[in-house]
Amino acid sequence: MGLSTPVDTTGASSARTTGRQWAAVAVLGLSTFIVVTSEMLPIGVLTPMAEGLRISPGTTGYSLTITGLVTAVTAPLVPRLLGGLDRRMVLAVAMVVLALGNVLTAAAQGFGLLVVSRIILGFGMGVVWGLASAVATRLVAPRDVALAVSFAVGGVAAASVIGVPLGTIVGNAFGWRAAFAALAATAVLLAAALLPALPRLPQPTPVHDSTSASAPEPLLRSAPVLAGLILIVFLVTAHFAAYTYVRPVLEERTALTPSAVALLLLVYGVFGLAGNFATGALAARRARATVLSLAVGITASIALLALFGTVAWLAGLAIALWGLAYGGLSVGGQIWMTQAAPDRIEHVTGLYVGVFTGAVALGAFLGGTVVEAAGVVGLLWGAAGCAVIALLVALFGPGPTPRPRAKAAARAAEA
Repeated sequence: MGLSTPVDTTGASSARTTGRQWAAVAVLGLSTFIVVTSEMLPIGVLTPMAEGLRISPGTTGYSLTITGLVTAVTAPLVPRLLGGLDRRMVLAVAMVVLALGNVLTAAAQGFGLLVVSRIILGFGMGVVWGLASAVATRLVAPRDVALAVSFAVGGVAAASVIGVPLGTIVGNAFGWRAAFAALAATAVLLAAALLPALPRLPQPTPVHDSTSASAPEPLLRSAPVLAGLILIVFLVTAHFAAYTYVRPVLEERTALTPSAVALLLLVYGVFGLAGNFATGALAARRARATVLSLAVGITASIALLALFGTVAWLAGLAIALWGLAYGGLSVGGQIWMTQAAPDRIEHVTGLYVGVFTGAVALGAFLGGTVVEAAGVVGLLWGAAGCAVIALLVALFGPGPTPRPRAKAAARAAEA
């Protein structure tokens, strides 16, 4: 059996990417933005949400664990189960499923319906995020593939740095239920927009490589892929263990008002967007060094918040650094993965998203457990220690080897 590689059949292999193709990438990026904002919004409205559901903040934080676990199972299975289905239709249906999950979250009166709503949301999220990068590569000319992936995955980063702060503002002004209802309405609009914006996207056609007589090596046997997944597990776990409870940290330690917390999260967002776009360009050339720098930034920001979180301006500095570093992680990690397995983008993306969201679930769970037992300071130090492990893996583990741009473009054009 020969080596099979996915091939673009959409006709996006022309020399230039058209405005219509970039518009399709934009709609895809907005979809990932709404998907991940839906997952993480409980972070920004944690206190009023817990009060409205009559449960503890730690239990409310577990809602991220539920969504993350469902997404972690769904995303790796998506490329294997879709077969010849049109990816455009699959994405549109998944956005409707996401909308349903948000409607049920807004309607929840207790933990039971909240669990159901977050399970449904996890299915929609797993499909959209699991397909986003692979679809983006099929929408543009070969020379623009890295930028398209950055924009598509940038929706994930923007959700952390812009979606949650905006959702927090809506929640403070109109109630946390209104924030989830707004996400549901937006998801329906994007489901309708995906159908005309994207071309028909059937399953990539496999092409057999006659130079290989065996099936492709399992992705987990690739040292760069495995190293990348390990560092993502520790870094994302560290981030979400601490960031899920950033509002209680800023309210209890820094004594900020809800409005001040929302403003500081917007500062986090501005720096996060800068980190996202800077990382896309840097990681395409030096993925390992870029991800290592992000790990250093996340570790330092959490430690700074643990040490000096009672001082308002130092807490603000830590939040800004945190946004700058974490804002680039999703795109930096994705580029690491695609460089480590460039001929199996759809499968490695599903695996990456599964591990990423599993780490989100683990981080939220551990964060809730630690904050209930040791308080917010103990939580911050535990998260910083977890981030140090990721830093060491990035420093000493095997990294991906990027292909020269010209070779990558030629290969994509031939496909």
